Amino acid sequence: MTPTYRTLLAALTAVGALVSLTACGAGSGSSGAGHASSGTYTFWDPYPQFDASSPWGKRVAGCGTRAGVKVARTAYDTTDLGNKALLAAQQGNAPDVMLVDNPVVSTLVEAGILNKTGDLGLDTTSVQKNIIGAGTIDGSAYGVPIGANTLALYYNKKILSAAGVTPASIKDWNSLTAALKKVKAAGKKGITFSAISTEEGSFQFLPWFWGAGGDLTKLNSARGVAALSLWKQWVDAGYAPKDVIQNTQTTSWQEFATGTYAFGENGTWQLGNAEKAGFDHGILNIPAREGGSAPVPTGGEFVTVPVQKDTSRYDVSKKIVECLTSDASLLPTDTTLMYVAPTAAVQAAQVKQNPKLKPWVAAVAAARGRTSGGLGTKYPTISQPLWTAVQSALSGGKSPQAALDTAQAGAGKN
Repeated sequence: MTPTYRTLLAALTAVGALVSLTACGAGSGSSGAGHASSGTYTFWDPYPQFDASSPWGKRVAGCGTRAGVKVARTAYDTTDLGNKALLAAQQGNAPDVMLVDNPVVSTLVEAGILNKTGDLGLDTTSVQKNIIGAGTIDGSAYGVPIGANTLALYYNKKILSAAGVTPASIKDWNSLTAALKKVKAAGKKGITFSAISTEEGSFQFLPWFWGAGGDLTKLNSARGVAALSLWKQWVDAGYAPKDVIQNTQTTSWQEFATGTYAFGENGTWQLGNAEKAGFDHGILNIPAREGGSAPVPTGGEFVTVPVQKDTSRYDVSKKIVECLTSDASLLPTDTTLMYVAPTAAVQAAQVKQNPKLKPWVAAVAAARGRTSGGLGTKYPTISQPLWTAVQSALSGGKSPQAALDTAQAGAGKN
């Protein structure tokens, strides 16, 4: 089906509100699918950091070879990719296969430009329900997750030891705040995170919001206010730096990597950098308010097959998708991308290969899709008021309650 121009405009607005969480820089390249007889299939992904000579670039090319075609790969940053996908669909030249950030799937589905995996004969039964859920609309999956990443707390072992803090003692918000107090008393810095006014800020706030029992349809509930009050308490007490409101996840990581912070909230994608940081570190699941692991947002991309006028192309597109997402391919692919695999079998193989992934597998198991629970394309219209509220409260412009009251009023208009 062909999406209407009005639907595309609305979808472009939604995609524009979502930004890349892990990609670095923008890519460019030709767009549009070739004819079936040309033997060339177009492939778009949000990994401009990987060129054709990278393990990822070679894997994509190899899957084309296995399918008997040449793959013309183009890499964009996440937001640019979503916008270009919508425009290409309007012009009738969408790529054959496309990797998109999971919150964007529902927007593209609403615009009518993605095929259901079931219609293509792609099997997603082995994928964890919470991971496939981010790309499932009205009971149908519209892509296959290539992997998942999420958030946890990295900690500096030397700083905690010097402050007399045992990592195992951190089980809830009170014990974490008590640890931060000890770290500051020992003359060190507490915790760094990203509270920037983009999707990265919402992404990092969600574990605390959900960990308090917050509901994204009721931003100003007492539970949501408790989460924002926690962050404000940390900034006001000097446990977290004031620059968190400018921090991206990258700059937040750079602060933690100086070796002067006890904790850094960040993602699976920093594992390689953590090994290069030059100090002993560990990983804790983000604690919920009253204990246990807080739900964390699922990051990662879905391999999708956009709608084509020439439906005979789907057979080869399916082969390319299966080549990238089969169990045999997921282990080397997710190792390259530093993702946790979306299936239990491959996760077990990853942990066997690298035991340090064990807490990340547990975190992914507890993760939620940002668009899950029926939110779909409503999520961007909720996320933007939410990150604005975080900014307002941490900068001292409004109290947490007033900031979230304003956010709820704004989200309720959409």
